[in-house]
Amino acid sequence: MNKKLTILFLFLSTIVFAQQKPTLFLIGDSTMANKENPDKNPEHGWGQVLAQFFTNGIEIQNHAMNGRSSKSFRTEGRWDKVEKQLKKGDFVVIQFGHNDQKVKDSTKFTNPYTQYRANLERYVNETRAKGATPILMTSIVRRDFTENGVLIDTHKEYPLVVRMVANDMKVPFVDMQLLTEQLEISYGPEKSKKLHLHYKEGEEPYYPKGKDDDTHLSTLGAESVAKLAVKSLKTLKTGLEKYIK
Repeated sequence: MNKKLTILFLFLSTIVFAQQKPTLFLIGDSTMANKENPDKNPEHGWGQVLAQFFTNGIEIQNHAMNGRSSKSFRTEGRWDKVEKQLKKGDFVVIQFGHNDQKVKDSTKFTNPYTQYRANLERYVNETRAKGATPILMTSIVRRDFTENGVLIDTHKEYPLVVRMVANDMKVPFVDMQLLTEQLEISYGPEKSKKLHLHYKEGEEPYYPKGKDDDTHLSTLGAESVAKLAVKSLKTLKTGLEKYIK
């Protein structure tokens, strides 16, 4: 009888421990999202490859989704799925901006200084209300070099607003715009194509007609961006660093 009780106690203890395991939630767009057919698809989101840099002491849930903005991620109920799971000790990385710019799509577009800012603030407040830690990130840059080799900023006011919210609300912050800008420049106008999806016709089976995509990431690009994110996350002293290898 005592043996059975011991086994039961150990079983219940295991369940309780599992329930207490923190979770790192990722919310964002296609540059962060998991992609279908990862063994064949050259495209990877940086959140898709993030787990390799963390210990098994934390769970990672990547809720980022192609084409979503700070607005549509909520209106589609995707944030609701995250919020219902949030508990004390969890972390939420928030990275929107690419699709908030889509002025021709009313389901996604947000004015940077009003709707976009309000959406970020709401994500932060609702995360904190659950005892979890929000972490704001600016968008990663697009590969957009001029003929003179100058990398152009395509996100305009949106990264600035992220910085403002992080500063005003004292939110842990990672400037992925700056870090990926430095990454693209270090590779240069031509070699930086390797970070993205550039294939001639017949070169890549997944894209038989070829591909020229300067926004989304190759496996190399995703892993490079993830390394930059992890390096910065480790310095924030939020508690997340305990789970980084």
